[in-house]
Amino acid sequence: MTRRANSLQDLAALKQALQEHAAETARREAQAREAAARDQRERELFARTVGPVVPLRHAVKAAVERPRPHPLPRQRERDEAAVLHEAISDEFDVETLLETDDALSFRRHDIGPEVVRKLRRGAWAIQAQIDLHGLRREQAREQLAAFLREADRHGLRCVRVVHGKGNGSPGKEPVLKSRVKSWLVQKREVIAFAQARASDGGHGALLVLLRPRHAPR
Repeated sequence: MTRRANSLQDLAALKQALQEHAAETARREAQAREAAARDQRERELFARTVGPVVPLRHAVKAAVERPRPHPLPRQRERDEAAVLHEAISDEFDVETLLETDDALSFRRHDIGPEVVRKLRRGAWAIQAQIDLHGLRREQAREQLAAFLREADRHGLRCVRVVHGKGNGSPGKEPVLKSRVKSWLVQKREVIAFAQARASDGGHGALLVLLRPRHAPR
């Protein structure tokens, strides 16, 4: 610090300022030494608490077991697909099992004719449906089998199967209509079916009644 002294009074003030500056400098140095000493004590205390430290030669990695993916029942799926394919045959002659009415309805031998009449009148609510219109024969057969299996698994009683009216087919004949009836007759869970009412699809659909889950197969 520099200051020009013009009088004794200025000299005294300068001396006072220099003393205050020196005192402030000494105070800051003392605080710094105290802080350094405190840090040193803390490091020594930590070292005594922890003890000797030896660096690891190799990093230790925790063994984390990764969750294994759920096994896929490939063989079971193949077996089910084979059963479905064998259970529905295109060579099955269904005509002898159909009722001799205009709609060619069907019912099992232990199902009374009133069941078919109620089915036509809509006594059972339609709980699900599948539309096979436009599918190839193999696709339609596989999808129908899978649909019936899921419907039976969920305990559904009445479903609708749309096979089309054949308006876009050669000769205006429904290609899948007779096939669908033959496939349905071969499924044990199907106990009856009849042509749908006009409001439910008419000639292009069938109402299918499934056996209750508690009933014997």
